[in-house]
Amino acid sequence: MNATMRRIDQVTNILAPLAVGQVMTLASNVVGCGFILGWNLVSLIVEFFFLSRVYRIVPALSIKPPALEEDEVYLQSMERRLPLKEITDLPLCFRRFRWLVSTCKDGWRAYYRQPVFLAGMGLAFLYTTVLGFDCITTGYAYTQGISGSLLSLLMGVSAITGLMGTVMFTRLRKTYGLVNTGIISSCLHLGCLLLCVCSVFAPGSPMDLSLLMPYITSNSSSELGGMASQRQKHTYPLRGGSNQPLLPDRSSIHWTNNTVLFDNVPSGSAPESYISIILLFLGVITARILWSFDLTVTQLLQENICESERGVVNGVQSSMNYLMDLLHFIMVISAPQPQHFGILVIISVLFITTGHTMYFLYAHKAKRKRRLDT
Repeated sequence: MNATMRRIDQVTNILAPLAVGQVMTLASNVVGCGFILGWNLVSLIVEFFFLSRVYRIVPALSIKPPALEEDEVYLQSMERRLPLKEITDLPLCFRRFRWLVSTCKDGWRAYYRQPVFLAGMGLAFLYTTVLGFDCITTGYAYTQGISGSLLSLLMGVSAITGLMGTVMFTRLRKTYGLVNTGIISSCLHLGCLLLCVCSVFAPGSPMDLSLLMPYITSNSSSELGGMASQRQKHTYPLRGGSNQPLLPDRSSIHWTNNTVLFDNVPSGSAPESYISIILLFLGVITARILWSFDLTVTQLLQENICESERGVVNGVQSSMNYLMDLLHFIMVISAPQPQHFGILVIISVLFITTGHTMYFLYAHKAKRKRRLDT
């Protein structure tokens, strides 16, 4: 079921850009935005209908546990720690805040106690990456001379690769088991990301470590600037200073159908070499095999967590995923220039390697426990 739902998701990722692109091409961008708005409104009605149907089909969803007031729940959780009179004397807002903190702590404690804790944390670490088809990678691709039409084609190919990852998950699980499927997927994912690491040092890469040193002498900065200008003719000169904004004003940008070009960059300019950007997207596209690892961890969470704690653990897991995703945006804010992207790639690979290492530790413990049980 998980693999089927993920296949549907990947198919929509292929068809949706094609459909919207055709509407915008045949009509206009405004009509395309209206089409997206109408589609979402219709989808909302359909989703509400199916959720209501599931609610009616499964009677257990309508059975609620005995309801307790928030203050009563808080008192029950705190009565062992503080005297009752001391709790009731606290202001209501402070009691609610303490109850919220206690709930978060209890949720994290339940998450930490699970046998699949390391696998879940490993999946969360994979969210701290710039190696995906999001706004960060696409923005970097524009600075490297990739057109919007080619980028949309690459996104479609990436979705097809993700679709193949879901098919591979079902076959690997039947052949090698769930835990071994995660190990195989981890190794394949890391192997694909090696292409991204090679792209950082390949010809055409704009990486310039000197831009991370803000306090350098004027002579050395002029020399390094001359070297960077010769080596990075295909990147946009986003050099920030104390009296100069990091990003140029919106009026200095030409908005075209294919890409974004600055005034001082000719529209026909091309990078000295496309090897770096080719290796980068080759690694990003093939790394969409990651979906098989994601499905593995999702299946482990579903099979190894008791029903009474499943909602709490999944909530903590989602929180960790979003937290690590937020961290990767903070990384980009700290190093926003195209010359910094190679550093972000290396940091992303380190986070992903850490996440897969956590899964390897979980797999080792799971296999050892299985041998001891038998």
